Amino acid sequence: MNKRVLRPDRAILQNLLRDIRKEAGLNQQDLAERLGVPQSFVSKYELGERRLDLLELRQICAAVGISLSELIQRFENLLSKTT
Repeated sequence: MNKRVLRPDRAILQNLLRDIRKEAGLNQQDLAERLGVPQSFVSKYELGERRLDLLELRQICAAVGISLSELIQRFENLLSKTT
């Protein structure tokens, strides 16, 4: 099986997206329903099989109850800890 090698920043974003979903008390199906997408959409971006654009990130943030700026700040904080 050919596994993808993740850049550290991509892995951090994937983990952060999963963490904010869990912090909101949502499973993938719950979040998918809030977004109006199939559960596989959430699964694929959490696994790194799908990239998200800015508008999709904003929708995810709204669905879990945080601002896009908070997501970015948390991402930047996590990145700074890896360097």
